[in-house]
Parts: sequence; structure tokens; C-alpha cells
Amino acid sequence: MKASRIAAATAVAGTAVLAVSAPAFAHVSVQPEGTAAKGGYAVVDFKVPNERDKASTTKVEVNFPADHPLASVMPEPIQGWKIEVTKSKLAKPLTMHGEKIDEAVTKVTWTADGDGIEPGYFQKFPLSVGALPEDTDQLVFKAVQTYSNKEVVRWIEVQKDGQEEPENPAPVLELAAATGDHHGTSTAEDASDKTDAKNETAAADEDAKRGSDTTARVLGVVGIVIGVAGVSYGVLAGRRRTA
Repeated sequence: MKASRIAAATAVAGTAVLAVSAPAFAHVSVQPEGTAAKGGYAVVDFKVPNERDKASTTKVEVNFPADHPLASVMPEPIQGWKIEVTKSKLAKPLTMHGEKIDEAVTKVTWTADGDGIEPGYFQKFPLSVGALPEDTDQLVFKAVQTYSNKEVVRWIEVQKDGQEEPENPAPVLELAAATGDHHGTSTAEDASDKTDAKNETAAADEDAKRGSDTTARVLGVVGIVIGVAGVSYGVLAGRRRTA
């Protein structure tokens, strides 16, 4: 009796551990390759695991946040997947490289040409995105995962502070502090520093050139004086011999 109770308790505990740990690795998530700095560009990977034992993931949709639209979104080709990029008009145009942009990518959809993500596997879906917003610490995406048995799982629930993680949390991209050297942007202070550095370098080169010219002139004069002295000495020496 005691042994059977221990076995039963162990089984219940094991089931509880699996129930608690399963969502931790089964979520659709997003991570940058390197650093996703505010105001810059980054390559981000949407990681999609297959949660089912008897069905494959055949379609993945990622919806972009409307409150922080991204002017540039470029997917990386993936063998076995068809990619569709959806754009929409913006209520407030963006300015990028001095040009106004009135539309942005609102959704990217990957559809499997073959078996898709089979049970026991996961797939990464890379995107190059930017320029990342500077007025927020994170971007919340909403993903929809479709299986070969027509089941649809919506990863759209937003994590709230002080509360437990939702059952189907939305992928969240954490943004790092701006570095000041990200592609496509620069501050006035950076530009001023670069200009000052160029001016200082030019001034140093000019001073070195002037110093070199002065030295050459001095050496030339010294050479002339030495030459004249040598000629005078030779003439005097000749006269003395003649006398």
C-alpha cells in the first residue's frame, strides 16, 4: 500500500511538472540576433515550436504593433515556405532617411509548401526590421499558428505586470538603449564631434606641412652658405699658393 501511494504521488508530481514546464518551451517567441537597439536596425528570429504529437505546423502569421509601425521589414527566404508581406496605410506617415513613408508592414505570413514544422521540431523565421522605435522599451507582436489538422493557436495575450504569465502569451521583443552608432541614424552631437575631429586632423596635417616646408628652406639656406664658404676658401687657398 505504501509503495503504491508513493508511486501514485510520484506520477502526479511528474504530471504537474510537465504541465508547468510545457508552456515554458512551447511558446512562440522572438529574439534578436545580437542587439535590438532603439532607433537602430536588427535581425530578429521568431521561434515557432510544434506543440502537437500528431500534427505539423503549416502556417505562421506575425502581426506587427500598430502603435509603433516599422518602415522597413524584410524576411529571409526559407526553403519549404512561401512568404507573404502585407502592408497597410499609416494614419500618421513616418520619416525615414529624409523621406516620408505613408505605409508600413502590418503582417508577415509564412505558409509551408511541404510538411511544415513536424512534431518534435521547431523553426526560426528571421526578419530584418527597423528603424526600431525610441519611445518604448519593447515591441509586442501577435502570432497565429495553424496546424495541419486545421487547429489554430493564437499567441496574442499580453503579459501584465504583477500577474502570472498568460496561457498563450504574445511574443515580446525587448529593446536595448540607443547606442548612437546604429545604422541610418545619428545625433547632432555625433555629427559635430566627427566634424571637429576632421578639422583637427586637417589642421594637424597643415601644421606638419608648414613645418616640413620651413625645415626644407632652412636646410637650403644652410647649404647655400656652406657652398659659398667652400668656394671662398678655395679661392683664398689658390691665391696663397700662387703667392
